[in-house]
Order: sequence, then C-alpha cells, then structure tokens
Amino acid sequence: MSLCEHCVKGVTHEGEPKGKTEDINGVSTYVATPSTEYPKDKAIIFITDIFGPQFVNNRLLADDFAANGFKTVIPDIFNGDPAPVDALKPGSIWNLMAWLKLHGADSARLPLDKVIASLKKDGVTDFAVVGYCFGARFAFDLAFEGIPKVVAIAHPSLVNVDEDLQTYATKSTAPLLINSCTVDPKFPLEAQVQADELFGSGKFAPGYKREYFEGCSHGFAVRGDISDPKVKAGKEGAFKATVEWFKKYL
Repeated sequence: MSLCEHCVKGVTHEGEPKGKTEDINGVSTYVATPSTEYPKDKAIIFITDIFGPQFVNNRLLADDFAANGFKTVIPDIFNGDPAPVDALKPGSIWNLMAWLKLHGADSARLPLDKVIASLKKDGVTDFAVVGYCFGARFAFDLAFEGIPKVVAIAHPSLVNVDEDLQTYATKSTAPLLINSCTVDPKFPLEAQVQADELFGSGKFAPGYKREYFEGCSHGFAVRGDISDPKVKAGKEGAFKATVEWFKKYL
C-alpha cells in the first residue's frame, strides 16, 4: 500500500465537537447523533483519513452530517494509533511509511465489521458509507460485499484505479459519488476521466456522479485550508454534494 505527501498535509479546523466517544462492540467510536428526530434504521459509517476519529476535523464533519439528520459513526480503524496531528506541521519527521506497515487492510477492516454488526443488532438496516483518503479503500471493499446502500468518497487513496473501478462497476449496487480535485497524485485527472467513462452517461445503473473542485488538492474535503476561497468552496461543496447524495439514496 502507498499514500502520497498530500496525505499528511493540511490544517486543523476550529470548532468544538458535539458528539461523544462510545465503545461499540469493543471498538472506540465517535458518535454524532442528530438533535432532532431521525430514522433509527439508517446510519452513516464515516471512514477516515489516517488521522482517525481523534482528529477534530473528522469529528466536526461527523457533527455536520448529524446536523443534516444522519446518525454518524467513526470507528477507530487504527486501534488508538492514528497518525499524530503534529505530522501536519512543517518540518515534521514523522514516518508515514513505517506507520503504514502497522496498519494494513486486515487490521483496519476488523473494527469496521464489529461496529457494523453491532449497529445491525440495534436495528440499523441501511448504511451509507463515506470514505476520505485512506478510508476510501474500505468504502470500496464494503461496497464490493453489498453492505452499504450508498457510497461517497473524496480524494481516494489505496484504490487501484484499473481493478477497483471495474470491480465496483461489476459487483456493487451502491450509487457512487466521487469528490475529486485538481491536484491529486492518488486519483489524478486521467483516473477521474476513466471513472466517468466507466460509470457515467447512465452506464452504472444504480447511480453515479463525480464532483470536481478546481484549485483544490488531495485532502481538501477534510484538511483543506479554508482561508483559501477555492479550498473553502471545495470543502463545503464536497460536503454539500455528499449530504445531497445520501438524502437521495439512503
């Protein structure tokens, strides 16, 4: 597996998270619950970038999904060992590749399965999955198995463009939204065109849409510098598109 330099770039956003951390089937999970009545049989599984549910940006996004009527859970797929927020600071010597060796697909997948199983026991029947960066890999894997009803990803990492897009088109029945951008070594412009050619123009019957945010870089939807008007518009636009996608299909 590999990531890119942009996976450890970005800024920390300001805000006070409103959700709480719960133990769900042995997995530490950030839970954001709507303050008004909401459908108890639906939930969003939020699969994070390498900074996990401890990162305030991810918590604030989960809170925003809850404010739009979706119970949202962020399982700790890194078992208490996410990338440190200090890695975002200029001059950081934190070793991404050494960390990545400790957090392969198997170790990250188990917490997801445990949380999903517990939510099913509690009556959740319909899942939306949103995957950012590292998390997009697992959004695809869950879709291959028919678990989510709808999927959205943003600036995906660890996705094999040739194999995984084709597998998604063949195996998944979950409508797919891709939030893409201008500078993305892991999902570059040619990969974005490839996705459109495979899924677009009605070729993928469940539903497909790709949003493109000019002037943004990999990570913008979570860690973008919102002092930059283009990045702020991209982050807000990706969130809005995801909410609308989930309201349409969940």
